[in-house]
Amino acid sequence: MESLTTDTEIERQRALAFSEQPEIKLVGPCKLNDGVIRHSTFEQKKYVVKFMKSDISIQFFIPASGSGSRMFQFLYDFLEDPTEENRSKTEKFLNAIEDFPFFELLPYDLKERVRDYDINLDEFVAYILKEEGLGLGLLPKGLLPFHRSRSFILNAFQEQLLQGLRLKEQEIHFHFTINGQFEAKIRKSLESIEQLTGRKCKITCSTQDPKTDAIAFDHEQNPIHKNGSDEILTRPSGHGALLENLNKLDGELIFIKNIDNIQHESNAETSVENLRYLGGLLQDFREELKTIYNSNSKQKDLEELNERYQFIDKSIDFKKLKDQEVVDMINRPTRVCGMVKNEGQPGGGPFWVEEKGSRSKQIVEKSQIKMKGEQYRLMVQSQYFNPVLMAVSTKDLNGNKIDLVEYADHSKYFIVNKKFEGRPIKFMEKPGLWNGSMADWLTIFVEVPSQTFTPVKTVLDLLDEAHEEG
Repeated sequence: MESLTTDTEIERQRALAFSEQPEIKLVGPCKLNDGVIRHSTFEQKKYVVKFMKSDISIQFFIPASGSGSRMFQFLYDFLEDPTEENRSKTEKFLNAIEDFPFFELLPYDLKERVRDYDINLDEFVAYILKEEGLGLGLLPKGLLPFHRSRSFILNAFQEQLLQGLRLKEQEIHFHFTINGQFEAKIRKSLESIEQLTGRKCKITCSTQDPKTDAIAFDHEQNPIHKNGSDEILTRPSGHGALLENLNKLDGELIFIKNIDNIQHESNAETSVENLRYLGGLLQDFREELKTIYNSNSKQKDLEELNERYQFIDKSIDFKKLKDQEVVDMINRPTRVCGMVKNEGQPGGGPFWVEEKGSRSKQIVEKSQIKMKGEQYRLMVQSQYFNPVLMAVSTKDLNGNKIDLVEYADHSKYFIVNKKFEGRPIKFMEKPGLWNGSMADWLTIFVEVPSQTFTPVKTVLDLLDEAHEEG
């Protein structure tokens, strides 16, 4: 990759950032039996058994660099500019303050004052968020106290470890992408869980490579310099930049999920069982692909497999494919993606899309679609939502590591408009990790229960049933 400081790279990024936002042409949403499959309980159990009996290496890849300050944004907003919306959320927060696990971290005298309503609201919120108090607004989201469990207070890193260890008794590798300045705190919190459980596991961390950062431009298309110096301002280029981190993992089976999608351990069995199901399904699917790879009737076998899994556009005339075309079609990175029923969540969903005359299955974000006309109508008809719950294989059918960069659609980047120190800036983000960065992967979408998707986007989400001790 070019250095960010070269004239060539500056010009390349300027041209992209000030072009039109790349759009995707939707054919239609993936629906049940048309891109999304649903297995009976009996079938799911079959895949779970397959997963439990296998001895392949298992890794978790969990993006976890997000800031915890976003969870408290309504509190910051209330202090700065009270409105009816943020006042209502602040009231809910204060009325339920003892239900949050971080309440246990408050000094005894402050707890008593809270119970007696003898507090200054601004001072109390500042104590929770700022460095001179608990400093929760300064931590990564994964280090925030999420749950009480018996006499323990657990953060999201610890809960992900506990949930992952329930999958199987074998050694499991957990890889977190983090904000590097908090690595010591993160590792210390994870070590306490290892000691508590006595389980052997491997834990590694990585940070987003600065070489993947994006150049920030002002609206006159000039690169912005830091404080009048010669150093150009850059911004992290979205979770698509983590493709480089994922590309370095070598596990046979990798689970991908977000750090904030976790349940209280007493409510985690559904998620644990569905991860086993996704893992077993991925293994079974790849075994069938390997059979086709070695088959003397590749076209017929591929068509029959596609009837069951719906991973290729069914309008293709399989009989006209050459053997090598079949091999090229199936010998690539593979993902099984759990999809939950769409209940109005913000974010992406599964769609059939058209690109250069061919159709494929993609996870599409709303920002990639025109917010009017036929494309928008197709977007809002989506029946499913992407909770980022995936079992993936990054090896070919002979077990060799694949270079994932070769299977990304680098044209599906995002153009971002934000502010930095009060100044409008514009830059580009790389294609999303599960969007354009996985555009050319083999993809299966399967229905999973809504109980597997319990993200914590604001601190108020911790009041939901999934986060209560059962």
